[in-house]
Amino acid sequence: MISVIIVNYNRKDLLRQCLDSLRSQSFKDIEIIVVDNASKDGSLDMLKDVYPEVKLIQNTDNLLFCRAQNQGVEASTGDFILCLNNDVILDRDYLKEMVFSAGLEDRIGMISGKILRTGGKVIDSTGLFLGRNRKAVERGYGEIDNGRYDKPEFVFGVSGSCAFLRKGMLLDLKDENGYFDERFGMYYEDLDLCWRAQKKAWKAYYNPNALAYHMRGGTAAGSNRKTWPVFHYIGRDLKKRYIVNRYRCIRKNDSFLGFLINLPFILFYEIKMYGYLALYLAFGFARTIFFERAKRAEKKKNLLDRNPYA
Repeated sequence: MISVIIVNYNRKDLLRQCLDSLRSQSFKDIEIIVVDNASKDGSLDMLKDVYPEVKLIQNTDNLLFCRAQNQGVEASTGDFILCLNNDVILDRDYLKEMVFSAGLEDRIGMISGKILRTGGKVIDSTGLFLGRNRKAVERGYGEIDNGRYDKPEFVFGVSGSCAFLRKGMLLDLKDENGYFDERFGMYYEDLDLCWRAQKKAWKAYYNPNALAYHMRGGTAAGSNRKTWPVFHYIGRDLKKRYIVNRYRCIRKNDSFLGFLINLPFILFYEIKMYGYLALYLAFGFARTIFFERAKRAEKKKNLLDRNPYA
């Protein structure tokens, strides 16, 4: 059996499309577990009315991804776990291809399909890799799908948006912080899991015949991707979790020699990242001053319109 675990927070629209793609899978021996982080958009009513087969774990607070995902793993009964973002839609044979790949070797603990962006022309991920700057690298990210990644092969790890995992591997990796390290909350938890698995001689495999479609960023509830400028994204998310989790991931998993060999790449990335943050802060400060002055000018104009002698 495959246990599909979906963490949801106020994305009823995406969740419905995701669940419909699971219902249409050619492989039928699955259980679906939705861990809801206190949604208030009607997600719970929709699940109960439209998808009664779903096993629902209902949290009263937003526990973020890692803790909610661990709840799902604990409640699962399958031999394999598919950690699936609610902004992913699976091709009909996705799970069938995953099971085929898992049967190739007992030490294959992680499997990725070809994850495309919505529309099917641009690649989102063909496997997760560890960059020399100790950053998670989605292979093929943003490239046109021209057949370059159509060869099945071993990779470093799998994207957290659509991670097919062997339950035995998760049990082997579990420690006092859970299967997914709950200290991460969100961001870098997939690289951390894959890195820990590699250190314990588990393998990751890429099957290009398994297709999935990912609306990247869709899971972030309440975000308006059309109006999020890059500086806002970097300042809001990197500053809060992304930077800290990258350091935590390096500290947990890297060897002293590996860190030393790759130090120039790490330092270059640090300079670039903090340069972006400095630009964001400067941009935000200038924007605040501009809008405050504009508000004062508008307020003064309205006052004069009402009372020209004020």
